[in-house]
Amino acid sequence: MSDTVEQPPVGPDPWKSFRGVMAGTLILEVIVVLLALPVVSYSHGGLTWVSGGFILGVTGVLILLAGVQGKPWALKANLAVQVALIAGVVIHPAICFIGVVFAAVWLLIAYLRAEVKRRQDRGLLPGQQRPPSDG
Repeated sequence: MSDTVEQPPVGPDPWKSFRGVMAGTLILEVIVVLLALPVVSYSHGGLTWVSGGFILGVTGVLILLAGVQGKPWALKANLAVQVALIAGVVIHPAICFIGVVFAAVWLLIAYLRAEVKRRQDRGLLPGQQRPPSDG
């Protein structure tokens, strides 16, 4: 006879999917920010060390952030990068536009994360529901 107590099955982890969504969004943002290079190079005096360095620096930060989305501070860091991109208006308005668009995306992700957390705390997620009993 075994002394182990059978544990109920654990439902799916909603935070694992959120980490994937956030990392995927950052990779998409990397692509969009890199697409700003030709835009900046053809207008406002062309691509300089400052503008190119800013774009490549932000790209590097975004790539590094994609690997740490499981950390509790990751969402705040993602939003902070958007503030930096919006401040990039001094380099080129297109960089600011990218920052504004992705800030809206990150605010939506933050809202959805808060909503899932609220539902999880109340036990309303599908993985938290008990299957109907047959009796």
